[in-house]
Amino acid sequence: MRKTPFRTTLRAFLLGLTAFVLVATSTQPAYAAETLTATYKLGTDWGSGYGADYTIKNSGTSATTSWTLKFTLPTGHRLAGLWNGTYTTSGQDVTVKNAGWNGAIAPGGTLSVGFNVSYSGTNSPPTNCTINGADCGGGGGGDDTQPPTVPGNLQATGATTNSVSLSWTPSTDNKGVTGYEIHVNGALKTTAPGTSSSAVVSGLTPNTTYTFKVRATDAKGNLSGFSNEVSKATLPDDGGPGDPGAYKKVGYFTQWGIYDRNYFVKDLVTSGAAANLTHINYAFGNVNEQGRCFEANQAGVGDAWADYQRRFDGSQTVDGVGDVYNQPLAGNFNQLKKLKAKYPKLKVMISLGGWTWSKYLSNAALPANRAAFVSSCIDLYLKGNLPCISGEPQCGAGVAEGIFDGVDLDWEWPASEGNTGNVVRPEDKQNYTALVAEFRRQIDAYGNTKGRKYELTAFVPADPVKITAGFEVPQLMANFDFVTVQGYDLHGAWDNQTNHQAQIYSPAADPWPAKWSSDLAINEWLTRGAPAAKLVLGVPAFGRGWTGVPSANNGLYQIGTGPAPGKYENGIEDYDVLKNKAGTRYQDPAAMAIWLYANGEFWSYDDTATMTAKMGYIKSKKLGGAMIWSLDGDDGTLTAAINNGLK
Repeated sequence: MRKTPFRTTLRAFLLGLTAFVLVATSTQPAYAAETLTATYKLGTDWGSGYGADYTIKNSGTSATTSWTLKFTLPTGHRLAGLWNGTYTTSGQDVTVKNAGWNGAIAPGGTLSVGFNVSYSGTNSPPTNCTINGADCGGGGGGDDTQPPTVPGNLQATGATTNSVSLSWTPSTDNKGVTGYEIHVNGALKTTAPGTSSSAVVSGLTPNTTYTFKVRATDAKGNLSGFSNEVSKATLPDDGGPGDPGAYKKVGYFTQWGIYDRNYFVKDLVTSGAAANLTHINYAFGNVNEQGRCFEANQAGVGDAWADYQRRFDGSQTVDGVGDVYNQPLAGNFNQLKKLKAKYPKLKVMISLGGWTWSKYLSNAALPANRAAFVSSCIDLYLKGNLPCISGEPQCGAGVAEGIFDGVDLDWEWPASEGNTGNVVRPEDKQNYTALVAEFRRQIDAYGNTKGRKYELTAFVPADPVKITAGFEVPQLMANFDFVTVQGYDLHGAWDNQTNHQAQIYSPAADPWPAKWSSDLAINEWLTRGAPAAKLVLGVPAFGRGWTGVPSANNGLYQIGTGPAPGKYENGIEDYDVLKNKAGTRYQDPAAMAIWLYANGEFWSYDDTATMTAKMGYIKSKKLGGAMIWSLDGDDGTLTAAINNGLK
């Protein structure tokens, strides 16, 4: 149940995505059983060039064996690189064919072809797109020259420090509108789907007035006239968290750490971690198939024994007092209650889901289930009504009330692949937004009855593809107190090539086509409208390791033979083990990373110096703080580095 690895694949590489995806459909008579569409999406524009991609989708009933994508770049634009395919150019025309490994696209499957373009003048999108000879947007070819109607009644409906919300009356078109161009101060800034009538323009400067206009496009690249112009100012920047006390310093305490690792709540005191943290997330609470929070004593399903039934002896408790058989509350919950008495400013959150227990969160988010789901979680964890299980005396109404200060949602992942067997639905994205709103509504209502506020947080992905698929960022951030952005498991032994698993930046020497980094992930959330002060960066108290690694370049970027042996699991090791492991340690300042190499083993992990540097990064980006996974891998020195670095 460790956090999910950030499983990297070439076809998941979407560098610099913005918040919007153009949606298109196509009919392809020559390939009726494998109906393909190709959807264009603009990424980051840096003034003299931009990144973009086409997402190819097979909406047919059989897999493809090959595909050919063609499009035309505007005059003054030049293709500067392309991945996930082989390409040729003839003037402004680009032809892309599948690589040897990605010709087959399963029914319902997608594949992203990314590319960079350099340009002079004004950025304009490609035209004349075809996929396997048919129109990319469903026009079926032909000589359509009729542009869409002009979008009407453009309005600026809201603003944050770095974004402005827009709405308009949709355009119409004889073949269908495939997208909208959104121009800021006279230049194309981003795009929105053809089905949209609103958008959030992100990546803006605080306290600055901008002018906006919108025009529509169809599958043949015909452009409407521009809408009316509107102006809107972004809000002034409040400087981020400001005083050090405002930074969130979060650590996950794992339910199962009390077993193999012998890591108890008491160790949060003796290691100094509790004094250095603002929040503890208790991992995890499970959700059943009917979409309800519950407790059980069943392997792989629930561990009520660890949560609230196990009686600890005096050597294992926060206050040195041993538990007795018939006390109403025991286990980790009781020790967390004692910990909060010792550290009254410390908040404890129940984290729901995780890599293993996200299986039925899609069910819980369904309209018919979400209100009851939220209510069941409030009843169990905030009201503390614990069921009697296995004949143990620890249970009853309200016995755990006051332990948890809120809910942390760790759904891995809405509308995207996670653990094997997870329920995944296309509508998870919208359902997740509604679920978060329902949590906010109910916990606020319950908090009002108690005269207090309960917090709502989440763990969210670094992968731009997963963000696009499952997260409506501006709407979500309005209801979250903060979210933790995954900043580790960027690489691991699931890749055969060694790399930094938690780098802040991807240096120029990084050979991996997808330049995964914490900075890329943070910028993805910022450009999609998340306030910096609500973003907490996830950092690891563990390392990822490879074995059979040659000594060239001291093991970095080399091909290994598999995962290195670990104390609890191959390919992974706790920081408090790695810090004492023999070998030579190397710094990579460009990546803000460290690695250990010895006898063919390569380990990527964070030490205290790296952690301190990361806290400087958090300050420079005016982020909300840091989260460490997980506390049972730390001897207290990493949490001390987090606390000291955010002073």
